[in-house]
Amino acid sequence: MTTAVQARVTVETIIGVAGQALIADRSGALWWDEAQTLVVSDLHLEKGSSFAARGVLLPPYDTAATLAMLDQALRRYRPRRVIALGDSFHDAGALGRIAESDRVALIAMQRGLSWIWIEGNHDEALSGILPGEHAARIEEAGLTFIHEPGAKPAAGEIAGHFHPCAKVRGRGRGIRRRAFAGDGSRLVMPAFGAYTGGLNVRHAAIEALFPRGFSAFVLGDERIYTFPQAHCLPD
Repeated sequence: MTTAVQARVTVETIIGVAGQALIADRSGALWWDEAQTLVVSDLHLEKGSSFAARGVLLPPYDTAATLAMLDQALRRYRPRRVIALGDSFHDAGALGRIAESDRVALIAMQRGLSWIWIEGNHDEALSGILPGEHAARIEEAGLTFIHEPGAKPAAGEIAGHFHPCAKVRGRGRGIRRRAFAGDGSRLVMPAFGAYTGGLNVRHAAIEALFPRGFSAFVLGDERIYTFPQAHCLPD
């Protein structure tokens, strides 16, 4: 991935949020080293089977692909704790459709870890059913982990929900990739799920969260690229 504007290129990028140094991983996960915590957002497990039930036939492998990517991130960082920032499952019936092999894989990943499921708007009906802790939000060391960003500025807020993507100019054309969006005070994470779409960071719903502007931390195949808001293109 190349671009006409200057971008800071790293395999992993340190993002400051409310005084905490967090590592944005190229998978879309977030690593908080001080707390030995891996954060992921919007897995949307069983989205494929949900669409299939409505007659939209997608290959039924999204859950396996998402869990494989999550397993790689867990092996890379070896966390003590995982925080899943909501919409971990696509709907309330997902647990009834998940393949046994995927269920076993998820349980194996959780073994030996503190695992916190934050409620999302898609999976709130599953709260308390899955192994692990369940919460609407977690507040710790000046950070607040929540699914949907609040309408007003909130220092230390780390959220998902919007599935941010950034479109930038590269090789004479627009390239659109998943991205973190942050301003040093608040951070919105990209969706981790294999079948999740994305909302452009220049959409009014995302820009309204950052009245003083933001940076987009764009996920490349091997690296993360940092762009100021002005260098991100609308769709």
